Amino acid sequence: MIRINNIRLPIDYTDKTIRAKVSKELRINEKSIEKMSLFRRSIDARKKNDVHFLAAVDVYLNSDENRVISKAKSNKANITTPYEYKLPESKRLNTRPVIVGFGPAGMFAGLILAMAGAKPIILEQGKDCDSRVEDINNFIKTGKLDTRSNIQFGEGGAGTFSDGKLNTGTKDPRARKVLIEFVNHGAPEEILYNAKPHIGTDNLRYVVKNIREHIINLGGEVRFNTKFTGYKTKDGKITAALTDSEIIETENIILAIGHSSRDTMEMLFNNDILMEQKPFSVGARIEHLRENIDKSQFGKFAGNERIGSAPYKLNVKTKNGRGAYTFCMCPGGEVVPAASEPGMICTNGMSKFNRKATNSNSALLVSVFPEDFGSENVLAGIEYQRKIEKAAFKFGSGNYKAPVQRVEDFLNNRNTTALGEVFPSYKRGYEFSKMDNFLPSYITDSMREAITAMNRYLDGFSHPDAILTAPETRSSSPVRILRDRESMQSLSIKGLYPCGEGAGYAGGIISAAVDGIKCAEKIIK
Repeated sequence: MIRINNIRLPIDYTDKTIRAKVSKELRINEKSIEKMSLFRRSIDARKKNDVHFLAAVDVYLNSDENRVISKAKSNKANITTPYEYKLPESKRLNTRPVIVGFGPAGMFAGLILAMAGAKPIILEQGKDCDSRVEDINNFIKTGKLDTRSNIQFGEGGAGTFSDGKLNTGTKDPRARKVLIEFVNHGAPEEILYNAKPHIGTDNLRYVVKNIREHIINLGGEVRFNTKFTGYKTKDGKITAALTDSEIIETENIILAIGHSSRDTMEMLFNNDILMEQKPFSVGARIEHLRENIDKSQFGKFAGNERIGSAPYKLNVKTKNGRGAYTFCMCPGGEVVPAASEPGMICTNGMSKFNRKATNSNSALLVSVFPEDFGSENVLAGIEYQRKIEKAAFKFGSGNYKAPVQRVEDFLNNRNTTALGEVFPSYKRGYEFSKMDNFLPSYITDSMREAITAMNRYLDGFSHPDAILTAPETRSSSPVRILRDRESMQSLSIKGLYPCGEGAGYAGGIISAAVDGIKCAEKIIK
């Protein structure tokens, strides 16, 4: 197979366009092309009057590919071997492995273990996806929070009710395996080649159900409404997993608990599982009109169906030395209520696959460090999050309404009394409130500085009518459960595998899924 990189394609390209580009680059007749497919495609919008795609194309020829490469003398083309995932050679396990959590990390750990014939048992304290949708809709309508079935907990984890963003910084080749399995289970094929792929919450809801059914068909189990409460050990090794209803004998537990399983973290800490504090970020969601962001990013090409709604990713260094950045940007999406504990409020972003909602939003976050929340207690970061969420609940007038503030009012530190052209998408309801009422001043000062600075890179980012909806506190886990680099087992107990975002080893759907695969491989071996 030949891979040709950096092929420039117009927005309205066709298969014929690609064939012509390929044949010209390789100096061959188009009839020599047996088949071809996009491997990667990104949007180049650096010049707003010349928005186009840059693509990498995989080509199979009906002639000698090495000879063609030699004659073409192209610096864009190389012989490449197609990616293929191979399961490690497995040993027979004495007991079935247990996985705690059915988010991306637990899901892919379960899938790999099931493929290896290990028949994993997956414990998920939340409900199946369909039931979870009902509970979330009921929460939005009535304000009655189910602490075990919400935006954070349930089938698919927090990622199920997000944009389903699949771009990642990890270079691990297993990331390709994750994308392939998503497509095999119903995700749009374009996630295999888009540089910034996303599934959308609407697609994720049936994709995760299909993966669950595949795991079950291979002999695994997924037990919903089942809370992991602890474990048993002998001679420093796992012998059983404890739930709120039974004892499961096992020698291997993968802890894929997600970043919001605070009570589980507390249980592990009380059982002397070694963990450490880690930096994380807090802030608010910022919303603009989607059409304004699209115009700012794509100029006259804004609204073109081929390129869709515009994403952005911004970061600055503030005067106080903190990093401020946008995170989990949801083009054409909405801000959702992501609370998982009573009397506390937090937000997240969510988009459907078509990304055509009125607003676009992202988290506007500022870095916080152990010295900000106290290093005397490993779990101090969790209490720091809770303190902000409780205060925000109060200033949102209770009942899980979110505090909101116009950007112009925020920049001038004054109360918002009326909305402009941007209306909050947060469906549970909102109350006008200053961000300074519940966020520390070093956070709000950094956010003000960042908004002004980011406007230089994205025209309209500091639009007076843009809306801040707060707080965003769950960008990542404030704790890392320590594990051995090679075996991936806890430094405290053999057979316990801290995994994914909640354990502090991932930062998104793909990296969490990859970590789940790696933990599964260690058990298989």
